Amino acid sequence: MTTWTDHSTERPVSLTAASGIDRAAHHRLDEAWLAAAWSHPSTRCFVVSGGQVLVDETPEGRTELVTTPSFEAPLTEAHRYFLGVDENGVSYFALQKDSLPGRMDQSARPAGLREAGLLLSARDAGLMVHAVGLENWQRTHRFCSRCGERTIIAAAGHVRRCPACGAEHYPRTDPAVIMAVLDGRDRILLGRQVHWPEGRFSTLAGFVEPGESIEQSVRREVREEAGLTVGRVDYVASQPWPFPSSLMLGFQAHATSTDIVVDGDEIHEAHWFSRAELTEAFVSGRILPPYGISIAGRLIERWYGGPLPTRGAS
Repeated sequence: MTTWTDHSTERPVSLTAASGIDRAAHHRLDEAWLAAAWSHPSTRCFVVSGGQVLVDETPEGRTELVTTPSFEAPLTEAHRYFLGVDENGVSYFALQKDSLPGRMDQSARPAGLREAGLLLSARDAGLMVHAVGLENWQRTHRFCSRCGERTIIAAAGHVRRCPACGAEHYPRTDPAVIMAVLDGRDRILLGRQVHWPEGRFSTLAGFVEPGESIEQSVRREVREEAGLTVGRVDYVASQPWPFPSSLMLGFQAHATSTDIVVDGDEIHEAHWFSRAELTEAFVSGRILPPYGISIAGRLIERWYGGPLPTRGAS
């Protein structure tokens, strides 16, 4: 999660502030440097397990990632991932475990990205996104896809190597497009997926297919899900989305047709909204906004012209 730019106007729009973490990828193969960093008294680490970490509340009411000095962890960790260095020279590592550690402090609790991503600082959220993405890939790619041999961890958690055939495997990232579709009357298209609760609407989205450009993917997904044709496609922003391994590519798409025909498989219903209609729907509670962590809300706000209204707002 990082600062992104509205490319249609070159105006910076903050999704979340820059994390302040330099991933320092040039250190990942330097075992001597990694060992020294791990043993340094300022180094911090945290456990990631099943996409969750421990978070805690500060006396001021902030939510923070629970980190500990590295010397409190075992000296040898097979699943120890180097995440980077902050502006003060503090190194950060994530430890992949089968379960989160117990805490004497009863206020600490496990949390996944959908909850914690909205509460943590940009630095902590960035560290968590990195760690969760690595953990999921590590857990699901333990064997070589070329020869079937069990692979070993390398590059501080960012590579898996096959000792049998020498193949190297890298973390998987699946590109997905998400788009605010507008028509000639400057209305926005919002749809409800079949498994969403009644009233929950958001922008359309889908995965990029092999041999397809991202612009082609936008047009295909809108056609498949809503039966609309799209002309101009403008890139807006991106967002890491490790649920489990996607990168969301945000767009504004301009429809050249307006007759909606939903596919019924992914999208249950879809409607055009003017700003006035969307305001009334949100304020009355007839429509629920997208989940707060998603870039979908930012895409809608970009069209809307500011923060979306909430239920009961005057």
